[in-house]
Amino acid sequence: MDAAAWDERYSQSELVWGAPPNAVVVEQVTALPRGRALDLACGEGRNAHWLATRGWEVTGLDYSAVALDKARRVAAEAPRSVRERLDYRVADVTESDLGGEYDLVLMIYLHLAPEERLQVVNRAISALKPDGILMILGHDAVNLSQGVGGPQDIEILYTPDDLVTMLDGRLNVDVAERRFRETDSGTAIDALLVAHRPSLGSPVNGA
Repeated sequence: MDAAAWDERYSQSELVWGAPPNAVVVEQVTALPRGRALDLACGEGRNAHWLATRGWEVTGLDYSAVALDKARRVAAEAPRSVRERLDYRVADVTESDLGGEYDLVLMIYLHLAPEERLQVVNRAISALKPDGILMILGHDAVNLSQGVGGPQDIEILYTPDDLVTMLDGRLNVDVAERRFRETDSGTAIDALLVAHRPSLGSPVNGA
């Protein structure tokens, strides 16, 4: 889907994905020390907003201006301290310079063709500071045949092994696994990767 299609989808008055943050994001991030976070394809900002309420300085990127307008409206109802920690920007994450020195980069249900996915992963890795964490969560390729919901195009789906391969040994892998998620329609299968950039002078796993 292009930006116009996402704008149309987000144009409904209610939040498409709801207000609460993704449960796996909460699970993986709650214990981390606060820092600077980058949320790629942040949509209506549910994860970015949650991070800001926990003291993170958050940049949220999405190429749907409509989604970000909704994210800003949600943020407007939050305390000033939360609003000041949120920076939403319209950007195509496949083309934008992401900057650097982030403690956390999120790619949550960002589904792209393999070449574009690798480009974004490369930029995400470059954006991490030493000890920074990259978290990728999305619909697993096996969900197409064994799960429910999600994109029906195998080209934009992936497995945990696919994600590890894309890292090409540049990060230490902490988690690479399938997650099973119960929905009203049945069980959905997701792929989860959590990996971190080694601190200065430390080797990558296996090096």
